[in-house]
Amino acid sequence: MEKRTFLKTGFFLGIAAAVSPLIEACKTKAESPAMPVIPPPKLRRTTPFTLPALGYEPSALEPNIDKQTMEIHHGKHHAAYVNNLNDAVKNTVFAEYELEDIVARVSTADADKKIRNNAGGHWNHTFFWQIMSPKGGGMPQGALATAINDTFGSFDKFKEQFSDASKSVFGSGWAWLSVGKDKKLFISSTPNQDNPLMMQIVKQTGTPILGIDVWEHAYYLKNQNRRADYIASFYNVINWVEVAARYEKVMS
Repeated sequence: MEKRTFLKTGFFLGIAAAVSPLIEACKTKAESPAMPVIPPPKLRRTTPFTLPALGYEPSALEPNIDKQTMEIHHGKHHAAYVNNLNDAVKNTVFAEYELEDIVARVSTADADKKIRNNAGGHWNHTFFWQIMSPKGGGMPQGALATAINDTFGSFDKFKEQFSDASKSVFGSGWAWLSVGKDKKLFISSTPNQDNPLMMQIVKQTGTPILGIDVWEHAYYLKNQNRRADYIASFYNVINWVEVAARYEKVMS
């Protein structure tokens, strides 16, 4: 091989060797799962967060959930989340965010811990009061009933899986029925006050349409350590009309 040809060949081989890792890196980056796209904040809130009304009397869910538990759960626990959240967001980037914007953005960072716990507690409980009703119970109807049957096989099988997820939460947390980005239903559980809207925290994100609080303060006065009894009673107060409306809103 002539010297000139040898040098030219070596030059191009050198370029190929240098460029090849860059090409592979680009391929790897393209093939990696995309990070969740978090919508821009609304930045519209100009007043402090407030404790929402239950929408029914504290005794209205008896005998399934007792009056004293509801009074303490709403008036003490939920109120504490609201007060602590107002304090936690002061002088932070979250100061003017709407609640759902905060929930979507909190991370596992230590700096977010107080905001994460209290924003989650406020959102989760506000949601929880709305998906229960004195006229609750029974079975879902319409499109939601069809989706539950298609996803889980039957309403009874859904109840079995949702109950298992609720029972299996270690310590304090929640179990959820949510609609994923693929518009399909899924059941999940989260610790503490996390929820499926927390895109930087949970493994499977989605829009909750049903949730059960399995912190001990939600049931201990009536059921002591019998979480399974509380879960069974919960089905008697589920507001399936509200759950179905939330499902249809996500699907529209």
